[in-house]
Amino acid sequence: MATEAFEAIVEDFEFLDDWEDRYRMVIEMGKKMPAMDDALKVPATKVDGCASQVWLHPEVTADRFDFQGDSDAMIVRGLIALLHTLYSGLPPSEAAKVDAKAELTRLGLEENLSSQRSNGLRAMIQRLKEYSAAAAA
Repeated sequence: MATEAFEAIVEDFEFLDDWEDRYRMVIEMGKKMPAMDDALKVPATKVDGCASQVWLHPEVTADRFDFQGDSDAMIVRGLIALLHTLYSGLPPSEAAKVDAKAELTRLGLEENLSSQRSNGLRAMIQRLKEYSAAAAA
């Protein structure tokens, strides 16, 4: 159950021949992501388990799940942008059902990230699951 934006990324990834190009694409996505308000970078929004600093802040309405995110590492900022395409704009009940790990497996990310980055990605996914489940309740 991926968004159209994520499906477009999957298609783009299929046309890229090597992981260096794919990493560049992810980093570019992170560069294009809107800046997170510094006032939201507080301990409650900081994601533990990441090698770099990561913040995720939910923005939920009755019919739409969204979040802001940021990191001090460019590749991680790109991973946040990928997650944003998976979750943002969905009704909270649908966002709570997103299987981000399965969707990201379609990109081959897990086997091409360092173990630290993979752990951080899992921590970000877990935090988004918590946020979306709370929004759907």
